[in-house]
Amino acid sequence: MRLRSFAEAIREGLEQALADDPRVCVMGPGVPGPTGIFGTTRGLAERFGPERVMDMPSSEQAMTGFALGATLDGYRPVIVHMRVDFAVLAMDQMVNQVAKWHFMYGGRLRAPMVFRLIVGRGWGQGPQHSQSLQAWFAHVPGFKVAMPASPRDAKGMLVAAIRDDSPVVLVEHRWLYGITGDVPEELYETKLGEARVARPGRHATVAATSHMVIEALRAAERLAPLGIEVEVVDMRSLVPLDADTLCASVARTGHLVVADTGTIAFGAGAEIAAVATERAFAHLKKAPVRIGLPHFPSPTTPALADAFYPRAVDIERAVAGLVGLDPARLPVEEPPHGPWRDTPDPSFKGPY
Repeated sequence: MRLRSFAEAIREGLEQALADDPRVCVMGPGVPGPTGIFGTTRGLAERFGPERVMDMPSSEQAMTGFALGATLDGYRPVIVHMRVDFAVLAMDQMVNQVAKWHFMYGGRLRAPMVFRLIVGRGWGQGPQHSQSLQAWFAHVPGFKVAMPASPRDAKGMLVAAIRDDSPVVLVEHRWLYGITGDVPEELYETKLGEARVARPGRHATVAATSHMVIEALRAAERLAPLGIEVEVVDMRSLVPLDADTLCASVARTGHLVVADTGTIAFGAGAEIAAVATERAFAHLKKAPVRIGLPHFPSPTTPALADAFYPRAVDIERAVAGLVGLDPARLPVEEPPHGPWRDTPDPSFKGPY
């Protein structure tokens, strides 16, 4: 086992990609800064210089246009937004240019760009700094959208995204940066568009994205002593979506809970549930259940945040309802790891 944190895995993937291919460059506000985007870019500017690891002004649309122009000269830029909310300022460039070039120019022009977008809350980030907008980008034809949930995948999917000729939106949840796992030392790719069975089971499937994979695994662990075996499917990518792995799991269990970090209404979870219903309807014993955020702006105060964000206990209740388990038998809800629920576990150290 070669243990690395999620943040360290991303940094290692960037460093190796920069060393492997001189066309790769990294840019964004604060990228060369002392905190290095949660540690994911720390030290890269010192090794590769400001020509390849670039600080950028707070002008997201101009930055995206600059990077898109660089692809014409053969570069493969990685743009980093410390908040997905900031990328909204570049949606014109991203949606009307980057995502369309390959189609509009008959394949003669491509936009091999990676957008690292950080989602999720942390210590009261509020409605303008804690959104999970992956469904926006998944809805736009031309983008690939990936959501790694483990350190191994964080590195492997980043490298695969950099090498892909399509523009890739890589969604990173800030609560994942401190978790650790086995990460190979060599430069490797994790294929985009392939889900993984993170935990096998036979009574219910939980198809999860990003940090909700961690919550699903916690729920499965807590339900196991009650004789309920939950199969956790880490979807890993929204585009392409691995319908085969999803539907094979539903065929084994007959029940489906979809847990996403974004809004339930019109969200990624709705698409996953729809695909499973269309393709595996004969195997479903009950209607799928979706878990995600309510259709309201993200709150800032601890009291509202406690009720707003889903956790493992919500997955446990959904599974219990599907398999007919008496809710009174569910384990007592675990207290938050800190003064309020914006501290999900001891691995989250901030800085914000």
